[in-house]
Amino acid sequence: MRRRDAYAEPFRIKSVEPIRMTDREHRRKMISEAGYNLFNLSSDDVYIDLLTDSGTGAMSDAQWAAMMTGDEAYAGSRSYVALKEAVKDTFGYDFMLPVHQGRGAEKVFMAMMVKPGDTIPGNMHFDTTIGHILLRGGRPLDLVAEKGYEIASDDPFKGDIDLERLEETLSDGKLSVPFVIMTITCNSNGGQPVSMRNMKMASDICRRYDKPMFFDCARFAENSCFIKMREQGYKDKSVKEIARETFALGDGCLMSSKKDGLVNIGGLLCFKDESLYRKAWEYEIPFEGFITYGGMAGRDMAALAQGLREVVEYEYLEDRLGQAAYLADLLIERGVPVITPAGGHGVFIDAKEYLPSIPQLEFPAQALGVELYVEAGVRGVELGSCAFGHKDPATGAEVPHKLELLRLAIPRRTYTDRHMMVVARAFEEISARKAGIGGYRIVWQTEVLRHFTARFEPVG
Repeated sequence: MRRRDAYAEPFRIKSVEPIRMTDREHRRKMISEAGYNLFNLSSDDVYIDLLTDSGTGAMSDAQWAAMMTGDEAYAGSRSYVALKEAVKDTFGYDFMLPVHQGRGAEKVFMAMMVKPGDTIPGNMHFDTTIGHILLRGGRPLDLVAEKGYEIASDDPFKGDIDLERLEETLSDGKLSVPFVIMTITCNSNGGQPVSMRNMKMASDICRRYDKPMFFDCARFAENSCFIKMREQGYKDKSVKEIARETFALGDGCLMSSKKDGLVNIGGLLCFKDESLYRKAWEYEIPFEGFITYGGMAGRDMAALAQGLREVVEYEYLEDRLGQAAYLADLLIERGVPVITPAGGHGVFIDAKEYLPSIPQLEFPAQALGVELYVEAGVRGVELGSCAFGHKDPATGAEVPHKLELLRLAIPRRTYTDRHMMVVARAFEEISARKAGIGGYRIVWQTEVLRHFTARFEPVG
């Protein structure tokens, strides 16, 4: 990857959205009223919003133009046909169902595939995937390789699945395993990519045990670009060629199009096998809508079809991955511990190391997120013991997660490098007073996906 200051972004700006910086006292008041949960803030009270890269990016002029051609027919619209053709061209799959977003794909897929008591292995499931597995009575099982839990390392593919543990799981006759999920890139440990070698070997293991392998492919283009940049034998292949090779290893995919579809809403559920595709109709129609729109407007399908063509352009991806690496470098220069190498869609800060005085069960990543908002109006998201912790089934005690991360997810084609500098400078101020930052306790939560709506209060 070229140095960040050696080239300009591969786009120019023709429309702008005003944002405003509030004062510190206003932000203190807003976060208190939000129960110290950054999800509960109004976007008008946020200056730089790094809560998520899901549906928050900017669309291209070609995508906006495509929206004007949207066919809103209930059944068999030409926008559906255009999307189906783009999916075939990019993924290679013949059978596709549109859904309103990624969790719509998860709901349909888990309903048709998961029974109570099933074990669902993957490299590292994300929050909504875990939620849908649990809601169906299944057990999510993370099998990411041990290197995936290392914060600072030079390993280029920390999203790889542990192949030995995968084989042990599939060979265990006591477990009911209907399928395996490979998440690319692996969001939960820093947007880390999975190597082609690892995916090929995992696919071979699944075939040996007659288990289908599906991709959670919200960031498939970023993963493919990392393979091009880092894996031997792929430098001269196009991103699309690498994506096609990836998807050929699996039996289908679930996708939130709000990431590498470059759109603000939408998702996909794709299959190689027509019988699975037809089985999915039983859940698609009552949950999402008819099979040729599935909760998406025709204009959104048209924009997604164009987005799937744009996202595999190397110049776009080099800039995209470069901005995340740039922010990571700025933070490292200021002594902030982040996951390295930088992932594809954002920067993940090790709050456990940065705030060592806060016990994990007092949610240091949540505390750091609150502090960053109060300091500079920057909103991130906790991906630690609130999002991924669990209760011990025997004692009911809280069990912290292995990683305690604050994620700063960068929306696509939205913020400039000067915005990234604002984030970095905020940490200079936070570092000067971090010894006085305290933890939080949960005062209200839901049983599943609690981090979206939980309310907190300061400890002490």
